[in-house]
Amino acid sequence: MAKRKTTTKKVSTAKSTKKTLKQKFIFVTGGVVSSIGKGLTAASLGALLEGRGHKVTIMKFDPYLNVDPGTMSPLQHGEVYVTEDGAETDLDLGHYERFTSALMNRSNSVSTGQIYDTVLNRERRGDYLGGTVQVIPHITEEIKARIYEAAQGSEIILVEIGGTVGDIESQPFLEAIRQMRIDVGQENSVLVHVTYVPYIAAAGELKSKPTQHSVKELREIGLQPDFLVCRSEKVIDDNLKAKIGLFCSVKPENVIAAQDSRFIYEVPLALHREKLDELIVARLGLSAGKLNMKGWQNLVKILGNPSHTVKIGVVGKYVDLKESYKSLHEALVHGGVANNARVEIIYVDSEKVTDKTVHSLLGKVDGILVPGGFGTRGVEGKITAIKYAREKRVPFFGICFGMQLSAIEFARNVCGIKDATSREFHAENKRTGNFVIDSMAEQRGVINKGGTMRLGAFPCAIASGSRAYQVYKASSIMERHRHRFEFNNKYKDLFEKNGMMASGICKERDLVEIVELPDHPWFVGVQFHPEFKSKPLAPHPLFVHFVKASLKKK
Repeated sequence: MAKRKTTTKKVSTAKSTKKTLKQKFIFVTGGVVSSIGKGLTAASLGALLEGRGHKVTIMKFDPYLNVDPGTMSPLQHGEVYVTEDGAETDLDLGHYERFTSALMNRSNSVSTGQIYDTVLNRERRGDYLGGTVQVIPHITEEIKARIYEAAQGSEIILVEIGGTVGDIESQPFLEAIRQMRIDVGQENSVLVHVTYVPYIAAAGELKSKPTQHSVKELREIGLQPDFLVCRSEKVIDDNLKAKIGLFCSVKPENVIAAQDSRFIYEVPLALHREKLDELIVARLGLSAGKLNMKGWQNLVKILGNPSHTVKIGVVGKYVDLKESYKSLHEALVHGGVANNARVEIIYVDSEKVTDKTVHSLLGKVDGILVPGGFGTRGVEGKITAIKYAREKRVPFFGICFGMQLSAIEFARNVCGIKDATSREFHAENKRTGNFVIDSMAEQRGVINKGGTMRLGAFPCAIASGSRAYQVYKASSIMERHRHRFEFNNKYKDLFEKNGMMASGICKERDLVEIVELPDHPWFVGVQFHPEFKSKPLAPHPLFVHFVKASLKKK
């Protein structure tokens, strides 16, 4: 009989090189209805954790197939928020930047379209070696990879999953975070589920059944929430918390009541009163740190009891959905707080503004603002509003498209160029006409609309002695852009001769960034979007000074 050969398996005595994972992941999902406040919850929690000394970042997954919201109507999806690196993103990234010091970039906003585009391009290159490409593992692995990419450099990443649990579009994202919770360990991840607890007036009570069903949907795909943030119109008492906790397998103390707040900036304070940040820090084994909320408390105090009120007329064409101007709205609020004032924003449909109606629509406002936009609809109404502000000496602020239209109005009614216009309103091959606003050479012939504009932060040199210099108190600034057309420098000398000053220039490309009328109480147009850099605790100076001028006019 042949002797059996035996082998001895060597066991390594070296210490494991695998480090304990310290990075923490907080996943935020939503149930019952859309627009429940997941973004505000994530932003507020980020503010609280940052206030405790932790470095955070926040990202958003959107379930739509568009690559980004850049080509979507603001009336459908709200504003397009632009990051420093030029990404066109979901408006929730505005909340993230306003509530925290984290700087968002293109990795912080991801859509289903981006995920599938990446995976399909890899398949076309043959990267999958002939294998069958499937939602699991290929789509889910790409989703997880995006989370790890966005998390780089932070101690805690909050990941908001767009849509509502139960939607077919959100399923790959929920499956991906189910896998991730296994990958990183339960001790390094938390699932916060935001739900709605409706008040039935006829019965005179709050109903928890929608929340129960929403959690049931989550549990069917293998996700058990650690915390429930329950939105409601009425107070959720301890008895209802206990009932919700019992039916949803969540500790009663982890059921967080989130009654409707007067102002969005109360939300961090409300969540702190419910001890959400304290509970999450303990759950993740993080240091609690000392939290200072004085800045937020003072902010809410001024919002609730301001010394002054000022009316600002915003003349635009997306006024049917206020989310279209979300950052602008908030920047005006910030400017008001800096002046101890409540800003009453009156949205005016630019299509209704004519020479006959302008006084009735804008005669009682203290300041006029024309925001960004695209296309010819409502243009003449905006120009009429700008003319009214200039002639009646009402403080005026033009942003992006609003700045361009202020230049056209000035050319027509002050410089005598009656056919002054923008290339945007005509075909590219039209060669005749006074194009006060024109396209840059590299923009001509561009067919694709998505991601092809002048996007992101660019430098601007400010002329000393100008109003812009008084506002910024700096000779050089960086601001974010989102536009395709520019001021035509051929008209700059003529404008300055007639009293309009180009006070801000992007020197590297010789582009006009700021125009102003020195002999007007406050007339400023900017090519960029300052609203994207305004924060409640650090208001943008342009909005602070615009509101101040409007108060003075009042």
